[in-house]
Amino acid sequence: MKLPKRILVVDDEYLTLEFFDITLSKLGFEVITAKDGAEALEKVKLYSPAIMLLDNVLPKITGFEVIQILKKDKEFHEFKNLPIIMFSAMGDTESKVLGLEMGIEDYITKPFNFSEVLARIRNIIKQKELSKQLVKKERRLAILESLNTNLISFTRHIKKPLDILNDELKKLDFNNKENIEDFKIKFEKEYKETIALLNSLEEEIIDIENKGSRMKDEEFSLEELEKRINKYLNSSEDNDLSE
Repeated sequence: MKLPKRILVVDDEYLTLEFFDITLSKLGFEVITAKDGAEALEKVKLYSPAIMLLDNVLPKITGFEVIQILKKDKEFHEFKNLPIIMFSAMGDTESKVLGLEMGIEDYITKPFNFSEVLARIRNIIKQKELSKQLVKKERRLAILESLNTNLISFTRHIKKPLDILNDELKKLDFNNKENIEDFKIKFEKEYKETIALLNSLEEEIIDIENKGSRMKDEEFSLEELEKRINKYLNSSEDNDLSE
C-alpha cells in the first residue's frame, strides 16, 4: 500500500506554513504551501495533494470559497473528494459547523497542538484507505453477482433443448434413416452451441478468478492497515522531532 505523502498547507501566516513544512517534512511528507486561496487552487491542480490543511480566513479567496470551488466547480471535478482539514480559531463554533456542512473531513483549533494535527491526518489516511478497500469489496461482489447471473442463464438455456432432444430420442424410429439423420443434425447443432457457451462461461470464470485473486491480494485487515499507517507516520517521529 502506498500511503499519501503530499500535503498542501494553506495559510496567510508565514510562521504557520514554516511550522507545518518543517514538522511534516521530518515525518516523510512532501509539503506544498500556499499563502492565499487563489494560490491554493492553482497548487491543487498542479500537485494533486492527498490532503489539504486549510485556514478559513484567507486573502483574495477565503477558505470557505476554496471549499465551495473544489466541491462544485467543474474545473475542479477530479478534486471534489480531496480531504480537507480546516484551521479554526478557539471557540469559533459557527465556522466549524459550516466547514463540516460543506464537506470538510475535520478541523484543527488554533493554537496548534502537533500531536492533535498528526492524529487527525492519521485518521484521514485511515478513512481513505478503508474507503478504497470498501470499493474493492463492492467490485468483487459485483463480479460474483455477474457470474451468478450467467450461470443461471446458462442453466436455463441448456435445460430446454436437452429436454426436447430427450423427448425426440424416446420417439426416434431407429429403422428410419431420414429420422435418424434429422435427429443427428439437431443434436450436433445443439452440441456446438452448448460447447461454445460452456467455453465462454469457462473463460469468464477464469477471468473472474484472476481478478478476484488480485483484488484479494490488495486487501488487508484493519489491524494491518493500522500497523502500516503507524509505521509510516512514526518511523522518524521520535528522532526527527527532537532535533
